[in-house]
Amino acid sequence: MTHPPTRLARGGRGPVLARTRVGLVAALLLACGNIHAKDTKDMVRTGSQVQTLHDETKEGRLLARPHRPTVEAPQHGLRPLGLGGRRDGLLYVPKGYRADRPAPLVLMLHGAGGNARHALGPWQQLADEAGLLLLAPDSRGPTWDVIAEDGYGLDVAFIDQALAYVFERYAVDPERLAIEGFSDGASYALSLGLTNGDLFTHVVAFSPGFLVPAAQRGQPGLFISHGVKDEVLRIDPCSRRIVPRVQRAGYAVLYREFDGPHTVPPDIAREALAWFTSPDASGEAPAK
Repeated sequence: MTHPPTRLARGGRGPVLARTRVGLVAALLLACGNIHAKDTKDMVRTGSQVQTLHDETKEGRLLARPHRPTVEAPQHGLRPLGLGGRRDGLLYVPKGYRADRPAPLVLMLHGAGGNARHALGPWQQLADEAGLLLLAPDSRGPTWDVIAEDGYGLDVAFIDQALAYVFERYAVDPERLAIEGFSDGASYALSLGLTNGDLFTHVVAFSPGFLVPAAQRGQPGLFISHGVKDEVLRIDPCSRRIVPRVQRAGYAVLYREFDGPHTVPPDIAREALAWFTSPDASGEAPAK
């Protein structure tokens, strides 16, 4: 007898958690140990970073979509976005990019206390070979909004602005659009990726701690990795609980455990990239 896919519960305990108004950070800390949540007084909210939060933003919705570019832009290299003041972001355009050939895009999310340059680490050296556009925004504060606060907000608004900036200037392949992250960034990538599965075709989570999707849309493929010696986000209460839950919810998952700590080993990064760029990233391992 077959059963319909499970909906990811918006309540309950464990790493798949609801977005609640009270005690979110405490619940996350209980679920997976050290999540690096910080006092929201540390949030940077100056200049263009203060934005009106629409209902869609508060629900984690990204509204920007790929379309034919309308603004001329530099063709190659690494450059700041110029959108967010002190907390901004970076865009990398591969050497082989051509406006008449839509390129895969990866939205890359850093860990707690990090920044855009840290986020680019796993794939920047591979971007030219794979022809990837890499977009790495800085979180508005020391970590992402749903972790530091009581729900989605300023980070969703800024990411949406950054995506719109890229879509206006570069041809993006809507069939190869990924969200990727490490640690807190992995948790946020899973959460935002499942909430916006009608935009993202792939989600890559290196050592996540939890996920808090506001909704489930689409069926993006998932790649999740975790080190068995991780002392920051321990594997048992984190990925070993997350993976079965998302599988029961109907998502195709390629899951890799490795003998190491809280990091992204080069071979794991390469396998995730091969999975993302393969013709059918269905959750099965790519051909060796």
